[in-house]
Amino acid sequence: MSASDDDNNMETAPLAEPLSRAIGERYLTYALSTIMDRALPDVRDGLKPVHRRILYTMRELRLASSGAYRKCAKISGQVMGDYHPHGNAAIYDALARLAQDFNVRYPLVDGQGNFGNIDGDNPAAERYTEARLTPAAEALLAGLDENAVDYRPNYDGTLEEPVVLPAAFPNLLANGASGIAVGMATNIPPHNIGELIEACLHLIKTPEARDETLMGYVPGPDFPTGGVIVEPRGSLLETYRTGRGSIRLRARWQVEDLGRGQWQVVVTEIPYQVQKSKLIEKLAELIQLKKVPILADVRDESAEDVRLILEPRSRTVDPEVLMGTLFRNSDLEIRFAMNMNVLIDGRTPKVCSLKEVLRAFLDHRREVLQRRSAHRLGKIDHRLEVLEGFITAFLNLDRVIDIIRYDDEPKAALMVEDWGNPHSRASSEKDYVSPLKLARPGAADEPTLTEIQAEAILNMRLRSLRRLEELELLREQDELMKERAGLQDLLDSESLQWGVIAGELREVRKSFGKDAPGGARRSDLAEAAEVEEVPLEAMIEREPITVVCSKMGWVRGLKGHVALDTEMKFKDGDGPRFAFHAETTDRILICGSNGRIYTVMGANLPGGRGMGEPLRLMVDLPNEAEIVEMLVYRSGEKLLVASDAGDGFVVPMDEVLAQTRAGKVVLNVREGVKAKVCRVVAGDHVAVVGENRKMLVFPLAELPEMARGKGNRLQRYKDGGLSDATTFELAQGLSWKDPAGRTRTETDLSEWLGARASAGRMAPRGFPRDNHFT
Repeated sequence: MSASDDDNNMETAPLAEPLSRAIGERYLTYALSTIMDRALPDVRDGLKPVHRRILYTMRELRLASSGAYRKCAKISGQVMGDYHPHGNAAIYDALARLAQDFNVRYPLVDGQGNFGNIDGDNPAAERYTEARLTPAAEALLAGLDENAVDYRPNYDGTLEEPVVLPAAFPNLLANGASGIAVGMATNIPPHNIGELIEACLHLIKTPEARDETLMGYVPGPDFPTGGVIVEPRGSLLETYRTGRGSIRLRARWQVEDLGRGQWQVVVTEIPYQVQKSKLIEKLAELIQLKKVPILADVRDESAEDVRLILEPRSRTVDPEVLMGTLFRNSDLEIRFAMNMNVLIDGRTPKVCSLKEVLRAFLDHRREVLQRRSAHRLGKIDHRLEVLEGFITAFLNLDRVIDIIRYDDEPKAALMVEDWGNPHSRASSEKDYVSPLKLARPGAADEPTLTEIQAEAILNMRLRSLRRLEELELLREQDELMKERAGLQDLLDSESLQWGVIAGELREVRKSFGKDAPGGARRSDLAEAAEVEEVPLEAMIEREPITVVCSKMGWVRGLKGHVALDTEMKFKDGDGPRFAFHAETTDRILICGSNGRIYTVMGANLPGGRGMGEPLRLMVDLPNEAEIVEMLVYRSGEKLLVASDAGDGFVVPMDEVLAQTRAGKVVLNVREGVKAKVCRVVAGDHVAVVGENRKMLVFPLAELPEMARGKGNRLQRYKDGGLSDATTFELAQGLSWKDPAGRTRTETDLSEWLGARASAGRMAPRGFPRDNHFT
């Protein structure tokens, strides 16, 4: 190959780009698109692009709040085709949410049909539902015809869409927002419009107001589903000051007297965004698993309103204790994570405080007012220019008629004609000068008739050539000049602008404030009545049981203390493994060969009528792990735990209690090693026997006490491992059962006494062949 060929190949080959740079640039583009065009709302109108496009399209379809409904399929299709090419399923989901009064405090879409419910059911298909705008949505859109906001080309450049809506009220806080972007998220609760407007009015009067003062008007969120906010005021203040925090929200409930000492709890409002059906499932699960034994039943008697019935186990149960327990164990109380991360001016994401959000809204309203006023001023100037031409025509009517009748190009003739010497007017009218020209310095020297004026004269109807019409024109001109002067003063005065904005906000308050339908606050603020946590044992009726566990791990709890030598039935191929007496209030500890200790309440054990249930359904015990020991938890006692590798230690029972199904890791075991021993400590010495039948006795004090770990070496082995270990009182001797089943006690153990981690000596004559002490 020649050198020229090499040069040609180098010229045609694409330039190599480092993978890290390519991925970084593309991911940055994706991240910015997600942040700006999908996930975060604009602080000015509180809307994401999809919601803004839906409302704008419905306005274009003339779906006014007082008009007819249109199929949602038509609306979502129009939105997708014109402005939002991201699939009609996503568009319809956003549209449906704007119509759900349990999700949106002030719905922006008036839906007709099935738009879902608080149970979590999905809306009907878009071909079955219809929608139109609500008055709140129209308040957000008011002013689009008056150049109130900027427009930008749509995705294919064939149409234009508004960058932001004029927004007559602070919709970001009124309806809230939620979204997940790249590396950031937003979650803003709904608020009450009346309270927000009061805060805005105060901020107009006192621009330097602090967040603490504004919270006097906006004490907290106002959720569409009601509920009771129990977050302390200090915490709420910090949340609104920083823009981040969490808010505790509880269900609203009351006690209903059934007579004869019977009562039940009625829940009438559930926390925001909690699905009622899943809440009932959770409460039913608590009853089934006996995690809240004082709760007997839950029923859903809801119709249009929420009505959940909670029945106590006994009339002696304290309602406050019952609800306090349910608040801790179910979604009857939630924490709403607030994160006011929004787009400032539609571009820059920022976590804003309450004051910053309201300030941004007010600045937006001022800009909208200025643009609408300037737009109206332009319209007035245009109309005054036309009126000036009309009046000139009336003052020179005969000449105008002559030009129109005889001139080949009447428009040009009207524009060049000298109108300084009217033929049919008194001298007082000859010197007429337009008020518009007087209002604009230098305009008096302009040509008498402009192109716009000449065109308007030519388009004037003959029926307008009446004296009455001339008087109407003069009256309209006077009115427009007064309006123009007022607008000019408004544009020149900041204080007048804020006065107008305050007046507009008061009008909005009349429409959506506390005195309007649905405008009253729904979520109350109250102090959390903290109920002292009642131990689970105190909720369970104390009854004796006999715990039985088979070799295959099937467990049951027989009522009463049955004799442990009673013959019991087991599945084919199975047999007895553990049997001991306990009570329903006891916690049962299960030690697995994986080194974990699991906890099960005695009251939660299946009854003894059948064969029981697999223990692995109650705790997360792996299939490859075996049950080493089952025993009753006793506070203050200690356990001796050891592995088959010969390592062990002493652990307090209080340290091994597990709160979850996964249990608690106590003994660290490496691969190929299993937990072998888990016994209650009772004595001052430890006896260890290995698979080689060598036994060692040493003081218990030589073992460490810890909550978790591998432990120290108990006995040294050349081959094999640990078989069993126990604790005993040296003065009373060591006991075991010989092969004949007789209990034998060895009191002289000097032969086997030694230092911990030594090899030991052969076990005494008559020691069990399975190398176990019991």
